[in-house]
Amino acid sequence: MEFNKDSLRLDARAVAESLFETILRQTRGILKKSGAVVGISGGIDSSVVAALCARALGPEKVLGVMMPEKDSAGESKELAEKLANKFGFETVVENISAGLAGMGCYRRRDEAIRQVFPEYDDSYACKITMPTNILEKNTYNVFTLTIEKDGKSQSKRMPLGAYLQVVAASNLKQRLRMTTLYYQAEKRNWAVAGTGNKDEHMQGFFVKYGDGGTDLKPIAHLYKIQVYQLAEYLGIPDEIIKRIPTTDTYSAEVTQEEFFFGLDFYNMDMLWYALEHNVPPAKAAEVLNLSEEQVRRGYANIERKVKATEYLRMPPLEIESS
Repeated sequence: MEFNKDSLRLDARAVAESLFETILRQTRGILKKSGAVVGISGGIDSSVVAALCARALGPEKVLGVMMPEKDSAGESKELAEKLANKFGFETVVENISAGLAGMGCYRRRDEAIRQVFPEYDDSYACKITMPTNILEKNTYNVFTLTIEKDGKSQSKRMPLGAYLQVVAASNLKQRLRMTTLYYQAEKRNWAVAGTGNKDEHMQGFFVKYGDGGTDLKPIAHLYKIQVYQLAEYLGIPDEIIKRIPTTDTYSAEVTQEEFFFGLDFYNMDMLWYALEHNVPPAKAAEVLNLSEEQVRRGYANIERKVKATEYLRMPPLEIESS
């Protein structure tokens, strides 16, 4: 097959029109719901899904739900409101900080952080990162915890137990958000529209029964760089398009590249497309201006993540399937 720098270029108009029809058919024809609820964060993915639903179902049949908590970025609400004003749908704000505190989210997370940094308290911000040089050497999932205070930061490699506890506690955020979305959806007899793209869905950058537990997933087949193309066509506000994608989970800002993917979206998506279409490493290297060894490392990293996260995409196992 022909592989070039534009292999992931969309006919954005045709894709958008197809998605309008699909969202309408799935929501009203299959799910038998009249509208959709979307969690909006001021990020590119949720913005595109909300815009698609507003065009497909009518803005009066879409609700955007903002769900801040004490670690959320301040600009998220402002950007989400700008999106809603542009596309004409209603919004509500559900602050989930108290619910998370009641579930022990912050307490359990901080307990684990103090296993690494005993001095940690509420005066610090924190984040988890992983290596972002996966094309330069064979790198596995080694996670680093960073705490910040008064312009100074400290970083240490995380022991497995502390890492797992921080992630488990932090995942309560996504699960409470989904619980909140279903409350808003069920009181209207509407559907919950998911906002995960292909990168997140297939590589496991979502929480099972959290942001992964929705009624429909309009962009789960689109690479991240294709979501950006669709955003341009739909007229998503520039401030949202230009915003660096973050996890919006930790109190210190951390990009999705730093926390999970380990690679910029263009190279990752192009490498993934090449891998899926059996493009020889030599050809992919030529197109992307990489070495063949870098391509092989990129292929291996993607394959490893897809395989390691298969369980997240599996339905519950029943007796007949065991």
